[in-house]
Amino acid sequence: MMNFGFGYFGGFGWMFMILWWVLIIVGIVTLIKWLTNQSDGTNNRKKPDSTQGKSALEILQERYVKGEINKQEFEEKKKDLV
Repeated sequence: MMNFGFGYFGGFGWMFMILWWVLIIVGIVTLIKWLTNQSDGTNNRKKPDSTQGKSALEILQERYVKGEINKQEFEEKKKDLV
């Protein structure tokens, strides 16, 4: 049987080959991204924006200002931190 070089998929064989290589490349990139996230230990968990990048003393001061702790608790915890 002569298929004139088009193979099993007729004239669309080259499109399937391109799609196959795109899927392989996307899979490799996804695997690399996942592995780098795992090695960072982040597991895509981020701190809430209110505490991100702040020191313990700044967080303690914010809690005091919001009224979550009283002056006595603030002073005790501040001594522990300093």
